[in-house]
Amino acid sequence: MLVVVVLLATVLLRFSLVAVLTYVLLPRGPTCPHCAAELTQIRNTFLRRVLPVLEHRWCLECGWHGVVRRGGGGDSLIRG
Repeated sequence: MLVVVVLLATVLLRFSLVAVLTYVLLPRGPTCPHCAAELTQIRNTFLRRVLPVLEHRWCLECGWHGVVRRGGGGDSLIRG
């Protein structure tokens, strides 16, 4: 029984470390990580409900799109 608890604890520790590291490595805020232009927010209701600290954004200049950490600022919004 102790072996199962230890293995479960190591799996949970690995999962939490990967989640924290992934969150830290995500770009932050309303600027594009490639061209530093303003990103447009794409409203994703599933992402907003499950992970409210993340946003789906799109760059109109270079076409980059992806998930970024929520930053401040009022910007344009595309509903999708």
